[in-house]
Amino acid sequence: MSPQLQDDRRCFACGPENPNGLHMQFEYGDGVATCTVEPGQAFAGWSNIMHGGIVATLLDEAMAHATLTTGERAVTARLEVRFRKPVPTGDSLVVEGRVTGRRGRVLEVSGVLRGADGTVYANAQSRFVTELSPDG
Repeated sequence: MSPQLQDDRRCFACGPENPNGLHMQFEYGDGVATCTVEPGQAFAGWSNIMHGGIVATLLDEAMAHATLTTGERAVTARLEVRFRKPVPTGDSLVVEGRVTGRRGRVLEVSGVLRGADGTVYANAQSRFVTELSPDG
């Protein structure tokens, strides 16, 4: 039996009750989720440059929230990130996830991380698998 997807409000990326998290808050459109975030130096790998794992987390979270626009819960099955430029810490960033297709329970989703000036720092492609109903 698979565990059910339940929100305990402690997600590292968007959980409001995680004191060490990113506290991402999203706006939703038709198949799209967008968030403005400003991760500080605590999320750096090198001085003033965001850790690549945090960049991937921002993109994964935006794409996961985009899947919510389908009315279903889903989990990441595959994630590919293309790092284009070093991401500065302390700057305002906009991250967007967009559902681009579907095959059965598999959702195809893309993501982009931009600076407030439009600079593209990273892109991502992912596949999410929707949750099975409790009866299979």
